[in-house]
Amino acid sequence: MSETGEEREARWPDLAGRIEDGRHILPVRVYHEDTDFTGLVYHANFLKFCERARSDMVRLAGISQTDLFSGEGEQEAAAFVVRHMDIDFLKPARMNDLLEVITTVEDLGGAAMTLLQEVRRGETVVARLHVKIVLVSASGKVMRLDALVRAALERFVNEEV
Repeated sequence: MSETGEEREARWPDLAGRIEDGRHILPVRVYHEDTDFTGLVYHANFLKFCERARSDMVRLAGISQTDLFSGEGEQEAAAFVVRHMDIDFLKPARMNDLLEVITTVEDLGGAAMTLLQEVRRGETVVARLHVKIVLVSASGKVMRLDALVRAALERFVNEEV
C-alpha cells in the first residue's frame, strides 16, 4: 500500500521549517554544491535558499500554490511572482554552516506583499532581502490578494517594521 502525500509529510514535520512568533524559519545546511571556488556560498544560492523559505512559508500558511496555479474553485489560475528584490550580502557563509532563513511580511497590500528575509548564522545576519511579491493570473495580469490568501498571511505581518 502506498502512502499519501499527507502521510509522507507527517514523517517529516520540520521539512518545511517552522512558524514561530509570527515568523517562518527554515533551516538550511550549506553543502559543497552551494559554494564557489573560494569555499564561500555563491551569491545566487542565497536566492535559492530564500525562494525555498518563501514557498514553505506559503505552504505552512495553508496556501496551496499548486491549487492556485491550477485555478481550483472559482479563482482564475494564478501564481506568486517576484516583482522586485533588494539584497544586502553582509557576511560570508561557508560549507557546513547551519543557516536559518527567517521570513516576515513587511507589508500586505491589495495586490502585493513585501517580505523581509534574513539569512542568519546564529545571531549573525549574513544576508538581508526585501522582496516584493505579486499574484498574477495565467495571462500575466496582476490580481488582488483574495480574502483567504490575506487571512493566511496576516499572521506573518511584522508590526515592528
